[in-house]
Amino acid sequence: MSEALVQIATAGAVRTLTLNRPAALNSFTAAMHAELRAALEAAAADAAVRCVVLTGAGRGFCAGQDLNDPEMSDVEAVVDTLYKPLALSLRSYPVPVIAMVNGVAAGAGANLALNCDFVIAARSAAFIQAFSKIGLVPDCGGTWLLPRIVGRARAIGLAMTGDKLPAEEAERIGMIWRCVDDAALGETTMALAHKLAALPARALAQTRQLIDAAMPMDYAAALGQEARVQGEMSRAGDFAEGVAAFLAKRAPVFKDR
Repeated sequence: MSEALVQIATAGAVRTLTLNRPAALNSFTAAMHAELRAALEAAAADAAVRCVVLTGAGRGFCAGQDLNDPEMSDVEAVVDTLYKPLALSLRSYPVPVIAMVNGVAAGAGANLALNCDFVIAARSAAFIQAFSKIGLVPDCGGTWLLPRIVGRARAIGLAMTGDKLPAEEAERIGMIWRCVDDAALGETTMALAHKLAALPARALAQTRQLIDAAMPMDYAAALGQEARVQGEMSRAGDFAEGVAAFLAKRAPVFKDR
């Protein structure tokens, strides 16, 4: 049997999904998309999973789309039926998702990382909006994500030039959460993953949703949205548990998803 294109490992409440085409820098094929989608759906359906880590095997995180994949005969269909659902899934995921960027993240691979809630990158890693080099435009949410994360000027500069952005610079401009020494990448990522796994997953997912939804809103509308969702959260079990634990001076045990 051929080796899995997405390797799955679980440690406590943390599920790690590893893109596994190292010889091709984990570039996407339709088959790898299918395995990643299935793995994400399985983790989302598993109540024991409270944080997901996404990474790549070998020396790269993900080099984007494999241009040799037969599916590339219809680029629009690839973007619309494969990358769009992947991006939407990550932005509405029921638990936090961390991209552990161990090497180059290029094209759709760079934007795949940016769709995650946290990006922790090795110091040797780099991000490349490589689309312009082959006559294309950013996909996998890049045109929406980049200007909101780094501002219009930097978004246009990164997207049009296709220049390599070192991880350290990506952290400096606020594009990623953290850049760490290569040797500390795994330990740092898993420490954050287990920290998030112990927090109220439903509240974290709603926090992401509120922040994204508030971007085009005026202030009053955002405040109203906060009140509505806060009311929903206050009627959930995690709020009762959090208050009880606070009053009892003990660690809370959150269960909602």
